Amino acid sequence: MPPSQLNNSGSTAPLPTTTTTIPRCYGNMNTSMIESKFLSHPQDLGIVAVGFSGGQGKAGVDAAPTALIESGLLTQLRDELGYRLHGHDAVHLYTDLVPARDPPHRGMKNPRAVSAVTRRIAEQVHAQAREGRLVLTLGGDHSIAIGTIAGSASAVRARLGRELAVIWVDAHADINTPETSGSGNVHGMPVAFLTGLAKEETEEGVFGWIGDEHRISVKKLVYIGLRDVDAAEKKILRENGIKAFSMFDIDRHGIGRVMEMALAHIGSDTPIHLSFDVDAIDPMWAPSTGTPVRGGLTLREGDFICESVHQTGSLVALDLVEVNPRLERDTGNDLGANETVRAGCSLVRCALGESLL
Repeated sequence: MPPSQLNNSGSTAPLPTTTTTIPRCYGNMNTSMIESKFLSHPQDLGIVAVGFSGGQGKAGVDAAPTALIESGLLTQLRDELGYRLHGHDAVHLYTDLVPARDPPHRGMKNPRAVSAVTRRIAEQVHAQAREGRLVLTLGGDHSIAIGTIAGSASAVRARLGRELAVIWVDAHADINTPETSGSGNVHGMPVAFLTGLAKEETEEGVFGWIGDEHRISVKKLVYIGLRDVDAAEKKILRENGIKAFSMFDIDRHGIGRVMEMALAHIGSDTPIHLSFDVDAIDPMWAPSTGTPVRGGLTLREGDFICESVHQTGSLVALDLVEVNPRLERDTGNDLGANETVRAGCSLVRCALGESLL
């Protein structure tokens, strides 16, 4: 498929030329031996590349999809893992959706831009998911999960008549409501909107487009890797009985046992959306991210999480967010930026079926 051209609205950018050349596998057979439970076309992969940074204040996270693609990720998914790619001809910039004036609403920064962009993302993800494809979204900051999970949840309900489970791998809980947030950055609020803990009272509200069909149950939500949680978020987690595994739990039980408990909580009969923030990985392995926190997952533990979810056969969607290659490169640390991109690519490949043997 030829790269798309930048359209008049400036909403897409041409697909970068992939610089990594990988030999094509024989035929077009996915190397994974795991049978999908919920995808009617498991070898088809819908790609949504989201160049958006409006959910937080640091520039550069919008460059992540381009960096991941230029590193060879899509080529690897196609030629090594055997996926047929769809929707991969552009990085979406959404500049046509960003209003000239966007004052705070309920303390949220850039609320109208984030709402408009996430609503478009929900439509894009839904369009891929309704075809029975697994959907991979490359972000972008974590506010985009409002759109990715809303799109997945609505498609799963329409296509399968089921609810969606979410595994949220992150150093942060991202479950502040607008009223409990200290920063006003929406990338710290997506789970609150997706669960209905934060909502607009009227359909005309900034996030009024989020309906019941887009939401997830707190009973089907699992956190892994938490280590920087606000006091108000701890209260929200406890009051709602949300299953959360912090780094303490991982240190205590080991990542293998944590994944067993996380997946048992979800159950084997529920489609899974895996939303992976690269800051869940310790900065030793992934330093180029907006809110790094020491004491995180090793890259191998991150890969194991992704491998474990893949092996369930229940994965229907995957987000990779908060890779920000500019943060390290702007200080002259190309190695840190490149290592973070490499870590992100490894996580995606493991979730989509790459195995050690």
